[in-house]
Amino acid sequence: MPDDGCVFCAIARGRSEASVVFEDEWVIAFMDLMPVTPGHLLVIPKAHAEGLEDLREDVGVRVWTVAHRLGRALRLSGLRCEGVNLFLADGEAAFQEVFHVHLHVFPRFKGDPFRIEADWQVRERHLLDETAAAVRGGITALGAAGGSGPRT
Repeated sequence: MPDDGCVFCAIARGRSEASVVFEDEWVIAFMDLMPVTPGHLLVIPKAHAEGLEDLREDVGVRVWTVAHRLGRALRLSGLRCEGVNLFLADGEAAFQEVFHVHLHVFPRFKGDPFRIEADWQVRERHLLDETAAAVRGGITALGAAGGSGPRT
């Protein structure tokens, strides 16, 4: 997938400004320009990947590992942090706005402005079982496509 005009690729290459908190050869983490709460971070792979389908699994593991560490760091930072959210939107229907994989890491506290509205209902077991079967079918399809394990 081309990265021309991708703001996150520009940040990863040092061509655009960012308030960087962590960087290694695979990922970079920086402050979100429009934070939900003070301390809101984005962790991105340096290599362009539009969505999860394009993200190498080993790089995805690194993104998660860095986000996990940063979530723990937020709790020790002195910023208001009673909890932490990790949030990744994959695709337009999931509200992805910048089409370069990015994992949000942000501190939460009572009364903060972040909300997710949904139909949070307990579902009947047979419906859950049917949905689980569909997901297992997707896992099988991944295996057939060679996508079941880490890629190097």
